[in-house]
Amino acid sequence: MADLLHSITIEANPRSVYAAVATQKGMRGWWTADTVMQAKPGGKVEFGFEKRAVVFRMRIEALEPGRRVALSCSGDPDEWAGTTLEWTVTPGEEGTRIDFVHGNWKAMTPYAVMCNSTWGELMYRLKKYVETSRPNPHWKK
Repeated sequence: MADLLHSITIEANPRSVYAAVATQKGMRGWWTADTVMQAKPGGKVEFGFEKRAVVFRMRIEALEPGRRVALSCSGDPDEWAGTTLEWTVTPGEEGTRIDFVHGNWKAMTPYAVMCNSTWGELMYRLKKYVETSRPNPHWKK
């Protein structure tokens, strides 16, 4: 199994950083504008891309306010099936650190490597969204 890992410091309070990954509004602000999210443990989440040509379907496994969000992927695309997404928020002296793990990949395929590069860009979109309060999702719809 393989994991994709990222960490970034955001100049904002932990509550704001958490809201950006734990809410529909937050996810729409930096990842994809086509986000439908039942923000509760066990809730369903759909992330649509390219006018819903591709839809990632997930389930919320954990919502720990101000601290952690965990999702499990049911597939779409197939390589995402069985993977997990986890954001951990940690307050610090220079801002708030957010650690991200897209875990449980079956193998480090070229597609997984491409996803890792995309996650790197998305972490900076997340940072900018939280620091400026201006939505700018990678996928507009």
